[in-house]
Amino acid sequence: MKMLVVEDDFGSRRMMQKLLEPYGDVDVVVDGEEAVEAFKMAWEESAPYEIVFMDIMMPKMDGHEALKRLRELEREMGVKPANEAKVIMTSVLEDPKNVIEAYYGGSATSYLIKPIDREKLEDELERLGAHTRK
Repeated sequence: MKMLVVEDDFGSRRMMQKLLEPYGDVDVVVDGEEAVEAFKMAWEESAPYEIVFMDIMMPKMDGHEALKRLRELEREMGVKPANEAKVIMTSVLEDPKNVIEAYYGGSATSYLIKPIDREKLEDELERLGAHTRK
């Protein structure tokens, strides 16, 4: 499984990378602009990301805008909704406005509140069909 972590906080990036490594290959970027570029490059290399963990509050381009751009890229490439990357928004913000924006504004797959709980993360990965490498 190929995953992308989009997180501006170094500690959070490292923690997510460690938690996700047993499930597959993990790339990390620091903001929404880098996320869009990495996502596009992965498609150009015929190795798209299957799961993206997207922080909401980031410099340059926030997670909501980055998610919208990822979905635009998928539409431009003719990706059917059933085959879109699973995008899990991550944030310390638990307010309804951000949750609604993530789901309805950007078609997020899921939403996890930080700090990320290992058990909740593992449950979410299992729900999405991810399994640890043997």
